[in-house]
Amino acid sequence: MKIELYIAQLLYRYQCVTVPGFGAFLTEIQSAQLLENSHSFFPPKKVISFNTHIKNNDGLLANHIAQAEKTSYDYAVSAIEYEVLNWKKTLQENRSFSIKNIGILSLTSENNILFTPNEQTNYLAQSFGLTSFVSPAVKREMELAKPEIVFEKATAVIEEEKPIFNFIPETRERSPYLKYAAIFVIGLAIAGSVGYPMYQNQIATETVLVETAVQKQVQNKIQEATFFIKTPIPAVTLSLKSEKEVEAKMPYHIMAGAFRSEANAQKRYNQLIAKGFKARVLGINKNGLYPVLYGSYSTFSEAEKQKDTITETDNPEAWILIQSL
Repeated sequence: MKIELYIAQLLYRYQCVTVPGFGAFLTEIQSAQLLENSHSFFPPKKVISFNTHIKNNDGLLANHIAQAEKTSYDYAVSAIEYEVLNWKKTLQENRSFSIKNIGILSLTSENNILFTPNEQTNYLAQSFGLTSFVSPAVKREMELAKPEIVFEKATAVIEEEKPIFNFIPETRERSPYLKYAAIFVIGLAIAGSVGYPMYQNQIATETVLVETAVQKQVQNKIQEATFFIKTPIPAVTLSLKSEKEVEAKMPYHIMAGAFRSEANAQKRYNQLIAKGFKARVLGINKNGLYPVLYGSYSTFSEAEKQKDTITETDNPEAWILIQSL
């Protein structure tokens, strides 16, 4: 199981995401930045760092994986442990390891882990959609030389200009038609202010009537549906006591496969029975699959021993499922 995706999802929501047995990824919010030399603008972001001293399991990552994969918490913890072993092995062999969208882990000469964050991904949710950009330099116009000289010249030109004629106000007689037009406009305004609320009230009344009619029709349909259900549906009783008792006593199962079709699951079950295995078919799980088992065992060591025999003789891909009740 690749856990990088789940770590990245949690980095958007939390300041610390711990990978049990390996270390913790820490986030710190950095404000927006402006580089004046290059005229570059950078939005606020989360800066990621790594601390190898924080290794205890706080349950955050395991619970998130269990909910996302719809599996048990113990299985998620086992998946994390297996992935951490692969990370450590890769670091020892290649001296460097890349975690997608998070950063690069590398070993120094003293075998200390050095973390280089990925600058392309911004885990600050408030900055979603914001990217860095470069703005062209703002060019300002140069000030005019000797502005007092220009002002004096402009004043001289204005003083030299002489009026061509004297302005004599002209009196006009008001047209009587304007009076009637104004009265007509005022009348329209009054009629609109009175008529529009009446129109709105009529619309609201009709809307209430339509909604009332629809509610009555729905209520009648509900009453009809209730009337025709005369006898209650009998309760279905499932007898699962024996299977739960078996799973409680033998919670370690060797998986032969999981099938979408119940017929294919039964076919695989018949094949295993013919080979002498104490095979079982479990009920449909949350993913809509029918698991088929080689057998169930009370201890992990017994299941591990039988799995090694099965992988050598029958199915190299057989694996152990730990049933949590």
